[in-house]
Amino acid sequence: MKRMGIVTLFVITMVFLFFQFGFAEKQEIERKTVRKTVIIFHAGSLSVPFEEMEKRFEENHPGIDIQREAGGSTKCARKIADLGKPCDIMASADYKVIDKLLIPDYADWNIRFATNQLVLCFTDTSRHAEEVNTQNWHEILREPGIVWGHSDPNLDPCGYRSLMVLQLAEKYYGIPGLYDELIANRPSENVRPKSVDLISLLQTGNMDYAWEYRSVGVQHGLRFVTLPDEINLGSYRFDDLYDTAVVKVAGKEPDTFMEIRGKSVTYGITLINDAPNPDDAVLFLNYLLDPDGGLAVLESMGQPPFVPARVPSGDMANMLPDTLKSLIEVRQ
Repeated sequence: MKRMGIVTLFVITMVFLFFQFGFAEKQEIERKTVRKTVIIFHAGSLSVPFEEMEKRFEENHPGIDIQREAGGSTKCARKIADLGKPCDIMASADYKVIDKLLIPDYADWNIRFATNQLVLCFTDTSRHAEEVNTQNWHEILREPGIVWGHSDPNLDPCGYRSLMVLQLAEKYYGIPGLYDELIANRPSENVRPKSVDLISLLQTGNMDYAWEYRSVGVQHGLRFVTLPDEINLGSYRFDDLYDTAVVKVAGKEPDTFMEIRGKSVTYGITLINDAPNPDDAVLFLNYLLDPDGGLAVLESMGQPPFVPARVPSGDMANMLPDTLKSLIEVRQ
């Protein structure tokens, strides 16, 4: 009996040690597999290329988890400035959003890394799909029953840029009152928070036409009308002309407004001053700004990158993390 008691005690002890060892080993494995997080707020038009960049970056850095949140660029910036949402990197479809809403209180610098242009997207099921072209699109958008839309100018740069295109079109085609006529045929429910929200409406046949960036049209397999450079906001040669288009949007404070003037489409990106994980965020920026890395992804998806990326002054270049300085040039 005594021997049986000793054996039983031995067995219980071994089982206890086994489970203790297993538990400790499990804790060690979990400790080693904990991934550090990089939080990125970015323009909705960057969703597809950033998804691919996230995949490629994480394959080479399995200890880092890229967490992205897409939205209208203005809305993203306000989540940082007004709501205090934690964020490491902010990428905007309009670099001016970073300049106006984040610098200097929430960010120190702003790298311009890509361009784009506005196009009028549609599908095979859109009314007049086989007729619409560079010369008649504005006639079709004024036609009763045609459903078209754009994103919210107060939340998304593509929204105010869409309105700028309509203003410039009035001058280019020489049709007084064209802008007002077009807006009158676009009910407010056709204005959505961000431009990519309109894609599903196009694809399901609930909308005939939507203003998007060319890269978005390419990435989602949409048909689109390419507009003249004088109105598509895609050419630096016409910045003086684009500057004549002005849209009023909500300001920083409630019930205030600010004017946005037209300028060729330029995307900007920055590191937030109180970034939760700045070291790994800079590592991702190194990849994104690499001509053979993230910039090549943009190029492959219909969005022309700046190679190299650029900042507007030497003073701003000096503010950059050392590892980024070799990837940019000083250029307006």
